[in-house]
Amino acid sequence: MVTAVPRLVFAGTPEFAVPALDVVSGAGYRLVAVYTQPDRPAGRGRRVRFSPVKASALAADLPIYQPATLRDPAVQTELAALAPDLLVVAAYGLILPPAVLAIPRLGCVNVHASLLPRWRGAAPIQRALLAGDVETGVCIMRMEAGLDTGPVFARAACPIPRGMTGGELHDRLATLGAETLRATLPDLLAERLTPEPQDETRATYAPKLDKAEAELDWIRPAVELERQVLAFNPYPVAQTRTDGQTLRVWRARAEAESSTASPGTVLRETSDGIRVATGSGVLCLTEIQLPGGRPLPVAAFLNARRLTGRRLGAV
Repeated sequence: MVTAVPRLVFAGTPEFAVPALDVVSGAGYRLVAVYTQPDRPAGRGRRVRFSPVKASALAADLPIYQPATLRDPAVQTELAALAPDLLVVAAYGLILPPAVLAIPRLGCVNVHASLLPRWRGAAPIQRALLAGDVETGVCIMRMEAGLDTGPVFARAACPIPRGMTGGELHDRLATLGAETLRATLPDLLAERLTPEPQDETRATYAPKLDKAEAELDWIRPAVELERQVLAFNPYPVAQTRTDGQTLRVWRARAEAESSTASPGTVLRETSDGIRVATGSGVLCLTEIQLPGGRPLPVAAFLNARRLTGRRLGAV
């Protein structure tokens, strides 16, 4: 049992991990290191940017480590010298090899954005939305060599209301993950928790998003296209083609209206949406963007552009 102030190491990189970092850097714990991925060029100017976790750690004057890999024996020796009781991971993005998993006295735990064993892998938030799940959540799990296969210490569920985007669900789960971590850490560090093994028969996987998945296939039902639009907001953003240009679709809703028009045909435009025929039902586009512009509500878009009669996606 931990008797001194627990020594924690945190590993995370994107915005999702920042609320969890705030928890482990809080009162009652000694955060001896923050691991995050190396700085990388980003954006149109390819300027080197810090990860959100690094920015937060710098603001809090926390010690930062940015190895390119954890497989390097020298990196492992450096981590071991920190003598952590526990390593807390949240969307770190680097593989923790068995040698690293064995370093902390109490092992490594991960804040995972799904109700395991559903949606193991890199993109659980988007995959839940694409599948039309009405509920998801977070798990605090013990890490092991398998991909998100470890036993679960705690879980918390949250509903997915219709119309919620990937970005909105991301923010909700980041907060919920931090809240669940805060509630779990004291008992975890005191070794009062027994994790529950996952049911392998119920496992599903959430592979990393591919930009090619963003293309809207108008032959598919409107309900599926709505899920695609919402899941891919804010990344990689669903898209289609019109007049040789890429049209990005940020928000849309499926409507039960039927149409005999070819899928992709713009049926009509009103201030509340552009209605497009699909393989089943109609998709109403409510926020869209043309190259070089910003995302616009349809009412503003229609002040300068009309699409009725055009067939979206056609080459």
